[in-house]
Amino acid sequence: MIVVFSIRQPYFGTFSNAMFILRASSIVAVVGLGCTISMTVGGFDLAVGATMSLTVMVAASAMVIHNLSGPAAILLGLGAGLGVGLLNVAMVVLAKIPDLVATLATLFLVNGMTLLGVGRQSAAEGMSVNGTTAPGTFSPIFKWLGSRTVAGIHTCVIVAGLVFLLVLTLLNFTRWGRILYAVGGNPVAARAVGIRVAHYKVLAYMLSDLLAAIAGLLLVAQSNRGDLSVGDAYLLQAVSSALVGYAVLGANKPNAFGTLIGAIFVATLINGLTMFNFPYYAQTFVQGVLLAVALLMSYTLGTTRKR
Repeated sequence: MIVVFSIRQPYFGTFSNAMFILRASSIVAVVGLGCTISMTVGGFDLAVGATMSLTVMVAASAMVIHNLSGPAAILLGLGAGLGVGLLNVAMVVLAKIPDLVATLATLFLVNGMTLLGVGRQSAAEGMSVNGTTAPGTFSPIFKWLGSRTVAGIHTCVIVAGLVFLLVLTLLNFTRWGRILYAVGGNPVAARAVGIRVAHYKVLAYMLSDLLAAIAGLLLVAQSNRGDLSVGDAYLLQAVSSALVGYAVLGANKPNAFGTLIGAIFVATLINGLTMFNFPYYAQTFVQGVLLAVALLMSYTLGTTRKR
């Protein structure tokens, strides 16, 4: 894909465009890694996009409308993500509702809460609030996260890299990671050997929505505004990244390295389509095809290998 795009569009293969792709993939990677953790326990968090939107609006509104500091906005944004995680836990673990149904309900609840909380108005510097101009501005820490580089690497990419290393270490090199995979592989057997399955499902969903909140904060930093439902588009991209990751190196299971490759793959595809002036609805179709192919690679080919 990189070779074809580079031949057809010379600018695609430049260093600056490569950095742009990494910057775009950083957000997809972080939220995709959250989905990956929920998948390890046999779950599926459909609310990550809504969690991103809520975090974006909470952080942006805190700074612009309420004139709070950057650290306070970050804490409120992370708190919003953990709140969504608790809502998922209440329905999946306590009420024992199937994961897909529960997180779908959470998606609609959180999106509705976001719209009600801000009155269907995006948050931006200089916006009008009750007939007056909003007093706050975006904190320097957000502007630093969104626009600065360290040794030529964008700060968002560095943050995503650190998140990747933490998730990789958790899943591959710790006892907790092995137990998460055991719970997802066979929860009945895991419970029989003394593993507290419910506790590890709580951990998985809390981490999933916490990472979605971090992705939302990175998105605010890049755009310097809070747009309603901005996280919805990232749900499909995150799921595609995580499912493409199943096929990387024949892993056939949710894994951090595969999700990172999947996020770069998705960001590269979208970047190339944008350069060739594909309309947004065509890009959505292509992403849908990508998701279908990822499912085929993950399940059909994986089943063939087992046979």
